[in-house]
Amino acid sequence: MSVILWEKQQKKKEKKDEDSKSCTEKVEDDILTPPTNFSMVEDGLYRSGFPESVNFSFLETLNLKSIIYLCTEPYPEEHLKFLESQNIRLFQFGIEGTKETIPEDVIYEALRILIDVRNYPILIHCKRGKHRTGCLVGCLRKLQNWCLPSVFEEYQRFAGAKARQNDMKFMEMYDVLRIRQSLYSLIYQYHGYGSNKRRLLDREDPLQKPRIKSS
Repeated sequence: MSVILWEKQQKKKEKKDEDSKSCTEKVEDDILTPPTNFSMVEDGLYRSGFPESVNFSFLETLNLKSIIYLCTEPYPEEHLKFLESQNIRLFQFGIEGTKETIPEDVIYEALRILIDVRNYPILIHCKRGKHRTGCLVGCLRKLQNWCLPSVFEEYQRFAGAKARQNDMKFMEMYDVLRIRQSLYSLIYQYHGYGSNKRRLLDREDPLQKPRIKSS
């Protein structure tokens, strides 16, 4: 084999390798990776563990308006810049990641954000998307009149072997009457998000129009 022919073959091989590498990089760039424990709770409402930067492209596809963050640690600067670039509002409700009882007042305030459809689409997350996120979703389910076994089943599906009795006790004892009453102090009633509309009404109040609390 002549030197010239060998050099031509080497150039062809190098070009082929470069094209293959470029194609691989493009495929990797197109891959959307959801955060750990990601799931849709219902239309326009999502839950997950703490998103990493590799998850940002996936989050963009959700067209989020808001994020409910249930940890005490400050949100990382890189994440804040991402939220700003996407015009996503951050609501932080600091709950310690321990086995202690979940603070009822914090859950109440988080639920007030969660039932406001003007904040949708919305993502709830803590660190792992198991306990704190599970408790907030569980209290929402009680507000939606889910039976306790179904509330617990959903919680345990994400918490797995690390399900906490304290969390389930909290959800069982959580009184949704307070948040139900606050619904009528808002300028609307909850209809759900998107086409599959659900109405959260007090069972004893069949009103079809919103009631605005006078000041």
